Amino acid sequence: MKPKLYLVIPCYNEEAVLPKTAPTFLAKLLDLIAAGEISDDSRVFFVNDGSKDTTWEIIKALASEDKHYSGISLSRNMGHQNALLGGLLEAKELCDVTVSIDCDGQDDINAVDSMLEKYKEGCEIVYGVRNSRESVTAFKRGSAHLFYKFLEKLGVESVYNHADYRLMSKRALEALAEFKEVNLYLRGMVTLVGFKTASVYYSRTERVAGQSHYPLKKMLKLALNGITSLSVKPIHLITALGFIVMALSLLGIIWSVVAYFLNATVAGWSSIIAIICFFGGAQILCIGVIGEYIGKMYMEVKARPRYIVADKTATIKSVSNRNE
Repeated sequence: MKPKLYLVIPCYNEEAVLPKTAPTFLAKLLDLIAAGEISDDSRVFFVNDGSKDTTWEIIKALASEDKHYSGISLSRNMGHQNALLGGLLEAKELCDVTVSIDCDGQDDINAVDSMLEKYKEGCEIVYGVRNSRESVTAFKRGSAHLFYKFLEKLGVESVYNHADYRLMSKRALEALAEFKEVNLYLRGMVTLVGFKTASVYYSRTERVAGQSHYPLKKMLKLALNGITSLSVKPIHLITALGFIVMALSLLGIIWSVVAYFLNATVAGWSSIIAIICFFGGAQILCIGVIGEYIGKMYMEVKARPRYIVADKTATIKSVSNRNE
């Protein structure tokens, strides 16, 4: 039986790029259908993440023109990770396998062919991995490398040079749905699902149109979320730092007592202030890291919904009605 594939594509203010990339996604889907690789019930599935422009209107227009387009609209901007998770969880009830991909056209859609081959070989999750980062700036390339290495040192499982371009089977999606955390870092969460996995490699290109919605500020926020959501090692490092500071302080006390009896004491206001400032800064840093974890615990305890669907295209509504 041919698998039913949904291309899950989160969108936020993409009115400039969507008319250019949507036909590309549809063409790939139709090629796979014509080749007998997937079912004709497969869909290009857009997730409108509370866009403030005409993105949702464009999606509805596409769905009215071709049945292979469909989509949902979230009640407000939930963020890329929440929108992607929402699309995956909504799609898992409608299909056998999903491939998540950004709508900017940077990821090579032809890599889906290789992903489906791995899926048919028994892989439940297939990661799309960039061949290189030569197309980005040296700063972005270097910072990404350091980030992945840092995650590795903290014990967080991740796939180097993999973003959110991946295939997931229905079984893998059902397992992912068991993860209830609100603070999302899907690149790390998916690796915790387990099952048989594989990677396919592709070249990433420039954005087709419009501007990136992931500036440095959002990248840093995502990185911090990835670290604090999946690892408690920073807390362990703070504990180790505390012991080191205590040991140094003890040595300092011993030295000052010995110096006093040897009459080698020197009044030094600058040195005292420097020490106070150093330890004061270390304490504030440690309190801040602990505060990050407490803040995340606070958000998790609230158990707020990770996404809310406000509207669906007619193609989704008709499928839902048939399933009922």
